Amino acid sequence: MTQAKLYGLVEAGGTKFVLGTARSKDDIVATTRIPTTSPQETIAAMRDWFAQQAAAEGPFSGVGVASFGPLQLNRDAADWGYITNTPKAGWAGTDLAGPLAQDFECPVAIDTDVNGAALAEYHWGAGADAASLIYLTIGTGVGGGAVIDGKILHGLSHPEMGHMRSAMHPSDVGFAGTCPVHGNCLEGLASGPAIIKRYGKSLSELPKGHEAHDIIAFYLAQAACTLQSIFEPARIVIGGGVMETDGLIDLVRAKAAQLGGGYFVSDANAIIQRPGLGGHAGLLGALALIEALEGKQALEG
Repeated sequence: MTQAKLYGLVEAGGTKFVLGTARSKDDIVATTRIPTTSPQETIAAMRDWFAQQAAAEGPFSGVGVASFGPLQLNRDAADWGYITNTPKAGWAGTDLAGPLAQDFECPVAIDTDVNGAALAEYHWGAGADAASLIYLTIGTGVGGGAVIDGKILHGLSHPEMGHMRSAMHPSDVGFAGTCPVHGNCLEGLASGPAIIKRYGKSLSELPKGHEAHDIIAFYLAQAACTLQSIFEPARIVIGGGVMETDGLIDLVRAKAAQLGGGYFVSDANAIIQRPGLGGHAGLLGALALIEALEGKQALEG
């Protein structure tokens, strides 16, 4: 009996790398976590763990990487698979995909963590019955990815939805934001660090009724309306640590419906959803990326 293919999976984050091996979305063979320190140390640990897994389970058919960015995704570019001008100290210009392709002599798919999560949610999660989906993560940073008719949206590069501009909440006008590039973009206003800079606590630590809940929901509702007006996605899935705050998703829905004025986001409860894959979206995103690359290569012959 032929054994199912084995895939290496990487969810590369700013504080940790989650690594895994899988034969399918329902058959995760092994997982581990390693801290994100220097590129040299982190990538060496990643390569060592995958080498041990390949020795124990057999060769990889492919490796999927869902990573923090920005990333070079043009396969014709000399620096394809590199992390480019990231603000994370020491990681700009890091080759993430190359060492994996070299070590395991198999196809490597790489994209942003939010694009990977968007694709996984589209296939197996909150968007499994939808033609299009946008995924937003609201946490230490803010990012987003879009999937339309089963394909991740790319242009000159990948989307940077966290850097959308927002109208200021009347009670927040004096806040300059925390984004080192744009100040008061969506990330600079609604990310976890932006909340802590204002109030000294995370949103979930602040009492219900605190103005912060209304302010953050206002910014996220604006983002939902903006995305709906441009893409008209069937689902807007919002995840990340900030969204673990009790009642926040319902507040975002209510404000989005109000801001949409019946013109778009007409059914906020149906359109704006929590992730269906929970904490597994990252690794499953990496799996979705490598499966998509395999499908594309098969079509191309």
